[in-house]
Amino acid sequence: MNPFFERDLRLTRRQLFGKTAQGLGSIALMSMLGELAEAQPGSQKKGFPGQKGIPHFKPKAKRVIVLWQGGAPSQVDLFDPKPNLEKMRLQELPESIRKTSRLSTMTSGQGKYPILPAIKPFRKYGDSGMELSELIPHIGGISDQITLVRTMHTEAVNHAPGVTLFLTGSQIPGRPSFGAWAAYGLGSMTDELPAFVVMTSSDEKKTCGQLFYDYYWGSGFLPSLYQGVRFRGDGDPVLYLTNPPGMSEKLRRGILDDIAELDRQRHKEYGDPEIESRIAQYEMAFKMQTSVPELTDISKESEATLAMYGPDVRRKGSYAYNCLLARRLIERGTRFVQLMHGGWDQHQNLSTQLAEQCRDTDQPSAALVKDLQQRGLLDDTIVLWAGEFGRTVFVQGDVTKPNGHGRDHFGQCYSVWMAGGGFRKGTVYGETDEFCYGVAQDPVSVNDLQATILNQLGIDHTRLTHRYQGRDFRLTDVAGEVVRGIV
Repeated sequence: MNPFFERDLRLTRRQLFGKTAQGLGSIALMSMLGELAEAQPGSQKKGFPGQKGIPHFKPKAKRVIVLWQGGAPSQVDLFDPKPNLEKMRLQELPESIRKTSRLSTMTSGQGKYPILPAIKPFRKYGDSGMELSELIPHIGGISDQITLVRTMHTEAVNHAPGVTLFLTGSQIPGRPSFGAWAAYGLGSMTDELPAFVVMTSSDEKKTCGQLFYDYYWGSGFLPSLYQGVRFRGDGDPVLYLTNPPGMSEKLRRGILDDIAELDRQRHKEYGDPEIESRIAQYEMAFKMQTSVPELTDISKESEATLAMYGPDVRRKGSYAYNCLLARRLIERGTRFVQLMHGGWDQHQNLSTQLAEQCRDTDQPSAALVKDLQQRGLLDDTIVLWAGEFGRTVFVQGDVTKPNGHGRDHFGQCYSVWMAGGGFRKGTVYGETDEFCYGVAQDPVSVNDLQATILNQLGIDHTRLTHRYQGRDFRLTDVAGEVVRGIV
């Protein structure tokens, strides 16, 4: 037998797959990275490329900030006034209205469904006269800047599937998150910070037991380069920002250069795109040793700015602090910021916890919009305030007990709002029925909203795809239409 042929027969399984994948892997990598010189001017920086040919058309926005309200805020109490329900207080919700609506197991077997009107009055705000609860006066104060959609609807009835659907386009975990798609499509605007950053917070009493899973900001089957980087609320926002004792910056730089060279040699052999991701992530980690401490030092912010965000802004890890950091991040070139705040799951404590949750989030949310506007950043930044679904108009639990009643999950209609990024100002879109139990006019699905936000970023949602296991996947799955009435 020819000795050279015999040598090839002794390839290991790892070598066989690595060698086989080398040609195709290199082609895929080049397709993914593209030539930076051909990229859209000013939209990308070296080391974190987007897709060639994107944006597909002139964008209205460059950046996105998601203010995620985990647990599901009650649209009945905050955003969708139904004054006639006061006359029907604790009367049975007609079966003709309930029909076959999907409810969670916590209330699907209830014997009675008494109507509970909004727990606080609504009032008109701004020149637009937008009607919002008196529980959110600061958001009311920016009502002339926002688009309020009252006819969102979702198929999900429980938290994790609902969040996963909204943030990844599918109720099943494993697909790329919204921020990952944005980074993949548009690339980075800075070399010094990640393109996609995530921060989490919760109400002080930790009343909401929902977890924030990593796949809410994961890259799924996209290269891991595009996943969100989570900043911690305690201690250093990113681990290992400080070199260990005896490790100088020059020495660390040399080690990273040597590792990168080894990785490049490995890539020549196997053509695995994840090797390039690893090189880029090491480089970003090195740069964040300088950029992150400067980012998180809010001591140079004016007293007027800090006061605008409220008394909690100086507490690291709070929602207010994270809102301020969101502005500082996009100011420095981060493409997509996702704040996730828990505490809205009011099954049994609606009469007490809803007001506390509004106090935590109302002022900082509005301050972020005003801060962006004052700095000339709002026009090309989308701020999205949303949760996974809404809550029922009927009571869950014993209404005679202050901490013994609330509202269950509800996906047939609920409310979200957007500001900036080319969305119509001072606009209310859609109408629900008289019981706030179904969409009466202009429904907006989760995929519709995803398509619309991508549209504002200059992306045709049907063309931002990635081939995986023989199929072209996209954020909006196989659905979604741009909602022209809000842009």
